[in-house]
Amino acid sequence: MEKLFHVKEAGSTVKTEVLAGVTTFMTMAYILMVNSGMFAELPGVSYNAIYIATAISACIGTVLIGLLANLPLAQASAMGSNAFFVYTVCLGFGVSYANALVLILLDGITFILLTVTGLRKKIFEAIPTSVRVAIPAGIGLFIAFIGLKDSGLVVADSATYVNLASFNLLSGNVSWGDIMPLLVTLSALIVIAVLTCRGIKGAVLWGILGGTLLYYLLGFTVSDFYAGFADSLNLNPFTAFYDFGTQAFGRVFTEGFDFSAYLANHSSMELIVLIATSALAFCLVDMFDTIGTLYGACARGNLLTDEGEVPNMDKAMLADAIATTCGAVCGTSTVSSYVEASAGIAEGGKTGLSAMVTGALFFISLFLSPIASLVPGCATAAALIYVGIMMMNCARKIDWLKTEEAVPAFLTLAMMPMTYNISYGIAFGVISYVFISVFTGKARKIKAGTWVIAVLFAVMFFVTH
Repeated sequence: MEKLFHVKEAGSTVKTEVLAGVTTFMTMAYILMVNSGMFAELPGVSYNAIYIATAISACIGTVLIGLLANLPLAQASAMGSNAFFVYTVCLGFGVSYANALVLILLDGITFILLTVTGLRKKIFEAIPTSVRVAIPAGIGLFIAFIGLKDSGLVVADSATYVNLASFNLLSGNVSWGDIMPLLVTLSALIVIAVLTCRGIKGAVLWGILGGTLLYYLLGFTVSDFYAGFADSLNLNPFTAFYDFGTQAFGRVFTEGFDFSAYLANHSSMELIVLIATSALAFCLVDMFDTIGTLYGACARGNLLTDEGEVPNMDKAMLADAIATTCGAVCGTSTVSSYVEASAGIAEGGKTGLSAMVTGALFFISLFLSPIASLVPGCATAAALIYVGIMMMNCARKIDWLKTEEAVPAFLTLAMMPMTYNISYGIAFGVISYVFISVFTGKARKIKAGTWVIAVLFAVMFFVTH
């Protein structure tokens, strides 16, 4: 263990690394339920299937980053990329679940090549700083909006497009059964916030579990809530493995490359542009997420080198790329490093042994799918809202007093939730940056890569939308 992870050399102990690994798992275990709930909205795939896919890909990615980079980090299906996969590519563009997995596979393979050749960082630098900083905040707003919608707190309105759900029991238009889940979401969100303020590890997970308990307790106050509940209960953990094998695993190869259903209503050119721009959006989101997380988590634990770099960064990004490729085969979206690993680092984790412990716990969680399937959507919605709130932190880095930075940043941030599309936000940000730079005499400062990305997104609007 010392030869592999250099625990003593790093100034740590096995006990400390184990505790850090457990802490990291507690802080990010919510992804198992949240990711499964998102994908369950797609036809032809179930909660159980994606639960297993999420756990397996998280296990692979976390073990890889521990073995290859010897860092106390963890990986799982990235928040933001999963929303883009489900709500934009599949439900928005009309691409099938299996077809969308092809984009994830291309993303993973491309990332492996870019990491090996060293081009990944250059592409990252081609995105304007203002847009780059605003992307996580925009994704945060988008995720929070999804949580508000899924919980039922925000509803459609013909006059104003969106509105707050009614809590008025006296109106006769809503019942206690309608309002109860809304209160569970709000309660779970408050619990997460309070536990976080008190420094309790795994606050999001405890909030989800607390919201689940409250949901079933309040269920006794709702008429017919438990009707047929026992009949639908399945405590066999291997049922989820069967669903995974028949609905998710390998579908990228068996069905993914057949785009005939999409081409029935679209042209070949539309398909080509859709694949190019969607794959680019996946790459950009994953790239910002990974690099930002690596720097942020390592900085919090004083793990950066004397030059301010992430130790073994290339190997960490390679682990991320391989995990994403494996995730596509398993049937889930982009796999990326999680900033929640900072909690484990704060507990003293300094080596890959911590990641191995987290990976082992993800493996154990494979057999807990019957318990996870009992978690209601109103409880996981609270987690979505909270994660969205946390992602807004980067907006403070935007210089809102400089118009040339504020406009691209705002368009990036605002267009994502307002158009229900992450790629549109990135597109508006990059294109507006190019136009502002050109008409203010700063065209020479625009990098060649930025021009290419702007043109690709412009073509996307004229051909596919």
